[in-house]
Amino acid sequence: MVKPPVLDALPLAIELIRCPSVTPADAGALDTLGGVLKGLGFTVEHLPFAEAGTPDIDNLYARIGDGSGAGPHFCFAGHTDVVPVGERNRWTVDPFAATLDQGWLIGRGAADMKAAIACFTAAASHFLADHNGRVPRGGAISLLITGDEEGPAVNGTVKMLETLSARGEVWHACVVGEPTNPRALGDMAKIGRRGSINGTITVTGVEGHVAYPHLADNPVPKLVRLLAALDALHLDDGTGHFQPSNLEITTVDVGNPATNVIPRVATARFNIRFNDRHTGASLDALVRRALDATGVPYELETRTSGEAFLTEPGELSAVVAEAVEEVTGKVPELSTSGGTSDARFIARYCPVMEFGLVGETMHKADEKVRVEDLERLTRIYHGMLRRFFRTPRG
Repeated sequence: MVKPPVLDALPLAIELIRCPSVTPADAGALDTLGGVLKGLGFTVEHLPFAEAGTPDIDNLYARIGDGSGAGPHFCFAGHTDVVPVGERNRWTVDPFAATLDQGWLIGRGAADMKAAIACFTAAASHFLADHNGRVPRGGAISLLITGDEEGPAVNGTVKMLETLSARGEVWHACVVGEPTNPRALGDMAKIGRRGSINGTITVTGVEGHVAYPHLADNPVPKLVRLLAALDALHLDDGTGHFQPSNLEITTVDVGNPATNVIPRVATARFNIRFNDRHTGASLDALVRRALDATGVPYELETRTSGEAFLTEPGELSAVVAEAVEEVTGKVPELSTSGGTSDARFIARYCPVMEFGLVGETMHKADEKVRVEDLERLTRIYHGMLRRFFRTPRG
């Protein structure tokens, strides 16, 4: 077998950032990545999905190693789609030029998370070169890359996992390259995330003139009573790995431009970020009980965008923490903080953690990462692969 090339992450990160892949556009990002992976010996396939009412999305799955599934399988997951640039005049550079300036790589997607994808690809090239192009122990390495993480997350990771699992694909560990570090590489790795449920409450009354309230039925005071009941809920005190769950009322809407009209309808929305003491279904039931206790008629719609998940500290966290410490000298905090990510879907299939670059500038103007951190993250990912595929302990 021809020994595969050894890659540097920076040129690939630049190429990926120069693809303006704002969700749902791909703009060539997946073909760029796929071409590099094919050059390393990976089998690469596109997995496009569509669903009525949502954008069509292209995704990529690349795999190298034993096809039998008998050996250990390490998956790296991420996304090439990015959020819009926002106010263009707040950028000091072209957001899609991948500008190098005083040790920084600047561009949309630099932190979140095209540079991390480049780092893992480079790490895989080093690891494969170490083993003459083969994955040891009859194992496999794969990249699960979606174009729908920053969007509805309907036609991306969820459907990829369902499709691949139905074909018999089995993963034993996964690392998602989200920008987990608050300020410096090595600060933090994620072993879980809180879940998220959104709710909309609607109260319907009878419109009328404010001078004749007996001829109307004002929904606003009733909605206020309902919201007070929600605000008084104590969900929990947190757990060993999670902070307390919190319910936040995010908007109250009446849509009444007149000063002398009692409105007919009032609505409010809320969000609950919850730990592993709850599920979306249990919180829906809890909220309904609290609202029912007020005696106010209402309508409630809820949507759970992600359940809480936790990968208990163990073999995978040891692999990640040891690799991070080897390069940075730091033992990363194992955290469950932050918002949701596609790791919530992967947790249904295998142990999953998140570790990537510094996220201080993600989704901001002049999003950037230190060039030296690309080389260090490549070494960290290489260290994860070395540890994962070494002879099992004991």
